[in-house]
Formats: sequence, structure tokens, C-alpha cells
Amino acid sequence: MSIFAAVPKAPDDPILGLVSAFKADKDPKKVNLSVGAYRTEEGKPWILPSVAAAEQLVLETAQDKEYEPIDGKPEFKRPVQQLIFSDEVIESGCVATVQALSGTGSLQMIAQFMKFMGVSKVWGPDPTWGNHPKIFGRAGLEYAKYPYWHQESRSLNFEGMMASIKSMKEGDAILLHSVAHNPTGVDPTPDQWKEIVLAVQERKLVPLLDNAYQGYASGDLAQDGLAQKLFTESGMEFFIAQSFAKNFGLYGERIGYIHVRCATKEAASAVLSQMKIVVRQAYSSPPKHGAAIVNKILTTPELKAMWLKELGSMSERIVKMRAALRQALEALQTPGTWNHVTDQIGMFTFTGLTKDQVSRMVKDFHIYMTEDGRISMAGLNMSNVQYVADCI
Repeated sequence: MSIFAAVPKAPDDPILGLVSAFKADKDPKKVNLSVGAYRTEEGKPWILPSVAAAEQLVLETAQDKEYEPIDGKPEFKRPVQQLIFSDEVIESGCVATVQALSGTGSLQMIAQFMKFMGVSKVWGPDPTWGNHPKIFGRAGLEYAKYPYWHQESRSLNFEGMMASIKSMKEGDAILLHSVAHNPTGVDPTPDQWKEIVLAVQERKLVPLLDNAYQGYASGDLAQDGLAQKLFTESGMEFFIAQSFAKNFGLYGERIGYIHVRCATKEAASAVLSQMKIVVRQAYSSPPKHGAAIVNKILTTPELKAMWLKELGSMSERIVKMRAALRQALEALQTPGTWNHVTDQIGMFTFTGLTKDQVSRMVKDFHIYMTEDGRISMAGLNMSNVQYVADCI
């Protein structure tokens, strides 16, 4: 008998399982709206031209295969910090920055560090990305939910969210999506963000901003960076998990950064030293290639300008698909209201479809989407949007 005989087979990952089912599906009309990755109008993956150009320059430069520093190359840090913080804040030395394994790896390292620093409970939005509760639970932290989505109005439950924040205990951590909330695509307004920041500060909570879509949501880095700017201006200490999967299209390179805004330079130095221990014990040091590509883009004016233009084009295509889907649904007099399709932002739309309706979309119509009714707008194009609307 195998020593692993008592090990049960784990269920498939909800999203990756859908991807596998989609690939195996032979129906010619099949549509994949499950995966959170950009697709072209032809439904194909896209390597950003700025990324392709930067990669070529990186490959033409003499490279070695030595280990990177535990926290990533020091000279790579400032350009990525500048996507979030002012030069004044960076030069104060109050930001501890660590290269990490995209957003997921950043969150896992932050969760482990929070456990070390004495945080015992993390509050996250209901709903949220399915991996969030599992990441914090794996780190030994209690995970609780605060209201976020209002099903009837297909909008933010701001009153419920604020009431929950005001009941949280000092020292609890609060997870916030900095822009383009996943899965709902619903964000607070600028005025609502100001109220959230003030309430978090008054309750003396530990903020963690999951920054997965900066620049991808609106095409504008500053507009998508509002929440981070407001938290910085508040003077609070907080964490940021910064991913470059979506906005650089570097999904498989696993490139991201952790930023910890501290009150003093001394605190930032201590935080960095302890965060490096967490990283060392987890994966020793980060990968080189994705970091080199990002750095080449951010430090080469022509490539950075190209990248910013590409961000705009990706965002514009998503907005175009939102308008097309809503128009098609309303032309069909589909029951319910569909303004939320264009009101929401970013990669995902929370359709409001029930679990049973989603099941039928998958089984009967070969349209693959997560069971909570979330669809990736990047999977839509002008050749399939009418079919999707017809099936809904």
C-alpha cells in the first residue's frame, strides 16, 4: 500500500479547472470568459510590443544566472516605487520594497509577515478573489468578511462596508482592492475612498492594498492609483501587493513587488530586514527575467511611452466590449437591468447571474465562466459578444 493512500485527491482549482474544460470542449461556438488574462479581438494572447522590445534589449545585454538579492536588485526598486509614490516619499527612505512572485506571492509574504508582527485577523471584501481567504488562512490568520457587493442594485454596498469597518478592532488588518475590484468591477468613488481612508485611520487598522490592475483599468496610472495616493497622504503605515501580470502582460514571469510604507526610515529598515527572512525561508530569492523586462521599460523613455499607450489600448478595448454586451442584452430585452455592465470597470464584470444560470451557460451553451457569475471582458470580441448575449 502507498504511504500516500490516505491523501485525498484535491478538487480542481475553480478557474484553472474551467480552462482545462474549455480546452477539451470541441464545440465551435465555445467562449472562455473565465481566465483573467487579456485577449486580442481575435481571442489570442498578446505580448505587448513594449515587452517584446524590452525583452530583446535584455537578451542582448550580457547576463549571468547568479542568484538575485533576496529582496531583488536595489537599482530596480525606484522605478517601480515611482508608479505609486512621489519622489519625496521615496527619498525619505520610509518605503520598504521587496521583489516578489507577482500578486499571489506578494500577498503570501505579506500574510506571513503580518503573522510575525502580531496581526491575528484580516478582513476582506465579500466577495473577493477566491485565493484571498486561502492565502491568509494558510499563513495562520483568521479571515473575516465585510459587506461589499449589493446584489439588488448591482453596486457597492458602501453603507454596509463602512458600518463593518467601524466595528473592527484596533490592530486588525483590512484588505482593500486598490482599483478594479475582482470579481465585481465595482470601486468606491473618490469621495467614498476618502471616507474609507479616514475610517481605517480612526479604527487604527492595518491596511493592505492589493494592486493588481493599476493602469489597466482606466489606462491612466494616476487615476488607478488614487487609493494608494490617499493612504500615503494620510500618513498611515500600510502594505501594497503590486502585480505586473495584467498591466505588463507578464503573467508567466511572476513579477511583482511588496511595498511597505512606514512612519520612519528606521522602521522601514527593520521591516525590510524581517521581510527578507520571510522571503529567504519561502523561495530564497526572486526570478530575474521579468524584473529585468519591467526595469528596461520603466527606465527607457521610448519604451515607457509605448507601454503607457498599450495600457490605454487594452483599457479601451475592454470598455468597447462592455458597451457592446450591454447594448446587445438591452436590445434583446433581457430581464433585469444591465447598466452595471458599463458602470463596472477593469477586466471583470459581475453579471448577477445565479449559480444555476451559470451552470446552464457552461453546460448548454459552452460559455465558460466562474460559478459566481463573473466574466472576463477580455474574452469577449465582436465575433462572440452577440452569441453570449443571446445565451444570457
